[in-house]
Amino acid sequence: MRPLTRAESELMNLLWDQSQGVTINQLVELHDEPQPARTTVATLLKILEAKGYVEHRRVDGTGRTFVFSPLLTRERYVTCVLRDVKDTMFGSSVKKMLSFFVQNEDISDEELQEILELINENDHSL
Repeated sequence: MRPLTRAESELMNLLWDQSQGVTINQLVELHDEPQPARTTVATLLKILEAKGYVEHRRVDGTGRTFVFSPLLTRERYVTCVLRDVKDTMFGSSVKKMLSFFVQNEDISDEELQEILELINENDHSL
């Protein structure tokens, strides 16, 4: 899976947030200010389609209007990216990866408690 650039990620997040496919014009409108040019969005969609992240279909009776939809879920993408980071940066060790975040991120006591509860819940379901 080829990684997404920042601009591609922003566009994918807009697509993932929609329950149905969207047109280029709708994507421009959904984008934060300053909104990108329609041609920029079209170019990014073409790249995302070539990478296998997006598909398009013609809207019935409209001629040249296309609706774009993601081909994979946000969860699937994040899983692949994090697995790659774990494997390449932390020697495939979940422990090393989590230790890195605990040591290098400002994690509140409340967040740590929630993480421990998730671990305990997962441990009990085994």
